[in-house]
Amino acid sequence: MEITEHIASLSEEGRLLAAAAEQAGPGASVPTCPGWQIRHLLRHTGMVHRWAAELITEGHTTPHPDGGEPDLDGTALLDWFREGHGHLVRSLEAAPADLECWTFLPAPSPLAFWSRRQSHETTVHRADAESALGGPLSPVDTDRAVDGIDELLTGFHARPKSRVRSSTPRTLRVRAVDTDAVWTVRISEEPPQAVAGIRRGPRDGRRGLRVERNGGGPLPHPLEPPAAHRRHPARRPLGGPALDGPLGGHLVSPRGTGTGERPDRTTEQCRTRDGGTLAGSVPPL
Repeated sequence: MEITEHIASLSEEGRLLAAAAEQAGPGASVPTCPGWQIRHLLRHTGMVHRWAAELITEGHTTPHPDGGEPDLDGTALLDWFREGHGHLVRSLEAAPADLECWTFLPAPSPLAFWSRRQSHETTVHRADAESALGGPLSPVDTDRAVDGIDELLTGFHARPKSRVRSSTPRTLRVRAVDTDAVWTVRISEEPPQAVAGIRRGPRDGRRGLRVERNGGGPLPHPLEPPAAHRRHPARRPLGGPALDGPLGGHLVSPRGTGTGERPDRTTEQCRTRDGGTLAGSVPPL
């Protein structure tokens, strides 16, 4: 995806997030974030937006602390969120192509990194806000969904802090079955190594994400990921008994200090094809 596409996505997802939060009300529970209410979601996401905008506008080239969450509520909190979101969008739009600032994942440029990261971050939290309404979630288009999966597999899980490990080397093939996207993930005692590729051969006509282990067979539960019309950011796109520990995490926004994360939140869920859920205790990445 292009930088301009990520910025446009960030702009729209923030607008949808604010609209859902306003409709739900600050005290509404957020089912996808156990223990959180809409007020907590707005404070958290707004803090992340301001933190990212400061890195971009001030050109910090080393890690910089965030400004903390505000003691605001109600209309004042919603206005604060919208102001910070708008500032982030404008900061990215105005940033030069040769922007220099700190990043924490490989990327073609800092501008490309922050546009992509904040687009996915905000998409996930928009889905969180909409979950408080109890209705259907706004769709995530295929290109963004595939890009989010790629960021997780080739970016977040490639970091030394990833806890996805196996004492016996294993290989997973991850396929977005309604696209040509495929990833080969090699798991060992070192951080996972994922390589993106293009599938050869006909598609199977289904929508979803298929995870196959090195034995060639699929994992027990086909998962419903965020790609195409019915999809939304999944909380646990991978997992299964083929691993020594759970392979999972937040598809587009793993949680951890300074990146929009909550280290204490470990229960992750996603929908299966039959409408149920898979859940498990997933350590922070």
